[in-house]
Amino acid sequence: MSKGKFKNSKFVEKYSIFIVLLAMFILCAVMNENFLSVNNLTNVARQLSVGTIIAYGEMLLVIAGLIDLSVGSVLALSGVLSIACYQSTGSLALALVLAVVIGVLCNLVNAVLVTHFDVPAFIATLAMQTMARGAALLYTQGQNLLQLKDFTIFGQGSVGPIPMPIIFMVVITIITWYIMNHTRYGRSLYAIGGNEGAAIASGINVKKNKYITYIINGVFAGIAGVLFMSRVNAGLPNGAVGYEMEGLTATIVGGTSFSGGVGTTMGTLAGAFIIGFLNNIMNLTGVDSYVQQIVKGAIIAFAVVLDIRSKNKKTRKVILVAEDAKKEEAK
Repeated sequence: MSKGKFKNSKFVEKYSIFIVLLAMFILCAVMNENFLSVNNLTNVARQLSVGTIIAYGEMLLVIAGLIDLSVGSVLALSGVLSIACYQSTGSLALALVLAVVIGVLCNLVNAVLVTHFDVPAFIATLAMQTMARGAALLYTQGQNLLQLKDFTIFGQGSVGPIPMPIIFMVVITIITWYIMNHTRYGRSLYAIGGNEGAAIASGINVKKNKYITYIINGVFAGIAGVLFMSRVNAGLPNGAVGYEMEGLTATIVGGTSFSGGVGTTMGTLAGAFIIGFLNNIMNLTGVDSYVQQIVKGAIIAFAVVLDIRSKNKKTRKVILVAEDAKKEEAK
């Protein structure tokens, strides 16, 4: 392969998700004239802010070889308790803090089960999914919490022309990007997900890093809970069902490998926008909601297949390089 072709293939591989995002944006603009309106694009960004924040937590976990199936339920529990706190105290700051605390506590339970009792992350978080949802329904007795008043500022307010959910999303994007690119902890996640045994041998405190990852995921879930409930103007104990799949879809579409050790913040952001644009154009063109679920499921399957094929291709390359090296030594 010539150097030019090699560089081009590397460029396409590195920026493929952004090329897909640009293509999706252009396609949506062509399909419906309302797509490019300022109001529509602002609404898209506002709506996908919750899913993007969740996706960042899932990304950290998946890179480390973990997963969280409970985030939708934890989001609901954090959100309704946050509203209850605000209705009791009138303090927005205290309500936000409580939501984060609830998210962290739920994820600490996940971390304990995974790290100390060796429960597979899939099973541990599936159990938490049921418990958190049950706790939200028990607290509210299955009733929605209404009369949110100023609590709606989190999801419906704005700073100048910029909606609050977008501000939260941008700030969390910057924090996540910095963590993954400029901290020892971020680098450790790639090592743990790539080869946990090798990470332990190299001196990385795997258990500690798994705890930190679940705690960060809890913080993000708590914030997402406040944004979600304030945006819909109600405390919904049955809200955000399936949001863990929204986050995982954005993460996997954004290039994070289900095998662990691979993923980027900007890729996840692009994945979230691709899913957001797809949802929006399907709504604008009147696609049936059931069909939309089928499309999303197909996207997940397609992304995982591509990930597996990519992994197999890289493995074959490593084997070929090793065989060539042996042949050279034999000569």
